Amino acid sequence: MKRYIEGEDRHQVTLLPECLEDYVGEDNPVRVVDVFVDGLDLAALGFDGAAPALTGRPGYHPSVLLKIYIYGYLNRIQSSRRLEREAQRNLELIWLTGRLMPDFKTIADFRKDNGPAIRRVCREFVVLCRSLNLFSEAIVAIDGSKFKAVNNRDKNFTPHKLEARMKQVEESIERYLTTLDTIDRTQPAEAKIKSKDLKEKLAKLKGQMKYLEGIGAQLKQQPDGQLSLTDPDARSMATSGRGTGMVGYNVQTVVDAQHHLIVAHEVTNEGHDRNQLSNMATQAKEAIGGEELEVIADRGYYKGPEILKCDEAGITPLVPKTMTSDNKAKGLFDKRDFVYVAEDDEYRCPAGERAIFRFWSFERDMKIAAYWSSNCPRCALQAQCTSSKYRRIHRWEHEGVLDAMQRRLDANPGMMKRRRCTVEHVFGTLKFWMGSAHFLMKTIKHVRTEMSLHVLSYNLRRVMSILGVDGLMKALRFAAA
Repeated sequence: MKRYIEGEDRHQVTLLPECLEDYVGEDNPVRVVDVFVDGLDLAALGFDGAAPALTGRPGYHPSVLLKIYIYGYLNRIQSSRRLEREAQRNLELIWLTGRLMPDFKTIADFRKDNGPAIRRVCREFVVLCRSLNLFSEAIVAIDGSKFKAVNNRDKNFTPHKLEARMKQVEESIERYLTTLDTIDRTQPAEAKIKSKDLKEKLAKLKGQMKYLEGIGAQLKQQPDGQLSLTDPDARSMATSGRGTGMVGYNVQTVVDAQHHLIVAHEVTNEGHDRNQLSNMATQAKEAIGGEELEVIADRGYYKGPEILKCDEAGITPLVPKTMTSDNKAKGLFDKRDFVYVAEDDEYRCPAGERAIFRFWSFERDMKIAAYWSSNCPRCALQAQCTSSKYRRIHRWEHEGVLDAMQRRLDANPGMMKRRRCTVEHVFGTLKFWMGSAHFLMKTIKHVRTEMSLHVLSYNLRRVMSILGVDGLMKALRFAAA
């Protein structure tokens, strides 16, 4: 093979053994993983085995297994079996572990048994980012996205799904019984052969019906009316596509608007975001550590009590109002056409009349005021306003907080675009790294551990891009000193 670059002879014996250090460059990201984990107090974080047992066979130090997992998630290797193979052949992992090669069961058990500690490690890195002043702008965006669970859609049941499946089985049974009758009447010579096959199918369908009836009994015991057989915590959730959905989890993230780092995250099995605003905003404020925080979210987070909690906590929310009224579609005036006059505590209607306060009522634990004008029956615009005798306008007792938020949004029309640019690409990146099967573990507590590893790897990559590998290692060494 002349005139080509040639490799070494596989049977060539070297006089001196090669050093592992020679295989890993100074700017290799695997060195960041090594320095980061070595700087952690694993016992304080709650890792099992951080203090060695006095008797029995020695085990692996948790730092070795944590390094394997962080390296794996950084390189889109989440499976414990794949990590076992990589530890045996991947030079970077061989360098990182010092030629230790745990089996897949040891690797898998570490992730399963140390979930809370792994989540604390993720928070520790956010604390480091705060110490590096990477959250100086104090503006974050919140969003949620649906991630697939280890649960096929056919293994998830709701009353509607169960009814549809039972109806389908009943129709199939009826069709086979009709076919059997037809064969008996029209094809007596072939009836025995064909009926045997059909009777076998009927027996399977009847067994399936009995199975579905058992599912129905279990479904009645579920508080939220859903039953998932593979992952009991996974739930069927609607997605953005019309008429589509998946069985999975709703992952919430809070992303810093300056450097696009994930400040806080949470995994829930609620299919909507309405109850998550104050929780995620409070977590973000604690993580960033500042006295002021501006939070941007989409319409799915619009809920009066949640916005009020943020306001009371010193957090400035920016959430556009939901358009739930169908009055515009009916050709009627919308509530936005009525102007609230705060000085007089009344509304001015499109006809210029005064809608004054009438009484208080309670709706979903919210104190609501009712307003209307006495001139409604004689108003020339009544046909455009209401089909009732009076047009009632309802106002929450803390509606002023919502009005102030709307004024802030009107003064900053580019905020929703900024939200999209800040948070939505994060979910795209995470889902791309995860592959077609998003989560590998079952139940919400283990899924939260998995998500923390993904978030930690994402943040590590972002900070390496911002500071460089050498800059991040210097910061890690300084923090550990």
